[in-house]
Amino acid sequence: MQINLTGKVAIVTGAGRGIGKAIAKALAEAQARVVVNDVDWNAATRVAGEIESSGGKALPAKADIRLRSEIEEMLQKTIQEFGTVRVLVNNAGVILRKPAEEISEEEWDRVIDINLKGTFLCAQGVAKAMIREGKGGKIINIASIMGEVALPPRAAYCASKGGIIALTKDLAAEWAKHGITVNALAPGWTVTEMTQTYFSQEPVRQFLLERIPLNRLGKPEDVANLAVFMASEYSDYITGQAICVDGGWTIL
Repeated sequence: MQINLTGKVAIVTGAGRGIGKAIAKALAEAQARVVVNDVDWNAATRVAGEIESSGGKALPAKADIRLRSEIEEMLQKTIQEFGTVRVLVNNAGVILRKPAEEISEEEWDRVIDINLKGTFLCAQGVAKAMIREGKGGKIINIASIMGEVALPPRAAYCASKGGIIALTKDLAAEWAKHGITVNALAPGWTVTEMTQTYFSQEPVRQFLLERIPLNRLGKPEDVANLAVFMASEYSDYITGQAICVDGGWTIL
């Protein structure tokens, strides 16, 4: 099975590093034109440049996904440059590791606003464009295994990712009539630039590996490969699902 996304335009939020970067590059390798979004303009520009230098087509776009005005500006820029948007990967997010009784209101709001509100605002904006165009589309929300199981002390993060999974189901039901599928990918323990130092601690690494049936940590490409499939025609009959990419962590 060869996946070819020629003609598809994909927006990937939080694509300046980690899983988002891997997804953006994988979509581009499958011939999609990719809008590389990040709140860090330098990071977005760097990844877009890497895609272009490899023969792909990419457009950097800075936007804070908590702000509807910046999302709308990104969408306008996308349509002006590429004429359409057929795929959205809601990847941008933050994590907070802190005991629940110590989380401030400001900390709680920041996690929920970026992870959950931002996901909704981006999905809403892109879905409106898809509905106007009348050709359907794919919305892929990046959740987490922490939306399925408790992994304290991460109350705000777990709540936000659980919210994404519930939101995914509702939006899938609402927008199915427009030919829009909405699914969530729930990564497990994945090694990225941000987590590499944490996972390099031998006690942490050993603790995790003993509990992952496949006995390895995840790679960004593990999630990216599935994202490409979900962006393709081969996933047309899948909607409203949360698929764990976790080496089996959640089955135990």
